[in-house]
Amino acid sequence: MATGHTDPDRRDRIIDAALDLIAAQGVAGISHRKVAAHAGVPLGSMTYHFESMNALLHEAFTRFSDTIVAVFEERLGAATDTAEAREAVADLVHHLSSGNQRELVLTQELYTLAAREPSYRTLTRTWMGRSRRALERHFDPRTARELDALIEGLSLHRALDTDPHDRALTVEAITRITAGNVAPGER
Repeated sequence: MATGHTDPDRRDRIIDAALDLIAAQGVAGISHRKVAAHAGVPLGSMTYHFESMNALLHEAFTRFSDTIVAVFEERLGAATDTAEAREAVADLVHHLSSGNQRELVLTQELYTLAAREPSYRTLTRTWMGRSRRALERHFDPRTARELDALIEGLSLHRALDTDPHDRALTVEAITRITAGNVAPGER
């Protein structure tokens, strides 16, 4: 097995393996041994790269939240006016709830940690702040906050509900929330 000096991707593989295992077994179901085996690295690599399981979890959830924020930034960054931004928000709701069970589980596992541990609460607040800043390119801060909550709530409801959801209902809710909004570029 390669040493850390010749295996520059080892740390990333450990983080990816931790996220895979959290999605499959939950935070409570992972251990250093399981993560190392899933990543295909020696057990000693765990403590070499991460001082504790908490440090690994924090970094893994930071990476996960970065990927979700990137989706927000990509979708909202492409919008050129309020109407396109509304469609981008609807796209986000439907993308985030479109059956990607892994993302749903990782999000809920992070929220559970955040409910108990202040450092994860800080991580989720940072994530929400970044998401809201992406929304604030097109909507005032209050509207962005409401839309962020709508995106999270509808995504969760759509992912867990067995009844089909009509995109038109999502767009209608977004339109109601954003009625009267004056976008930064349209002032």
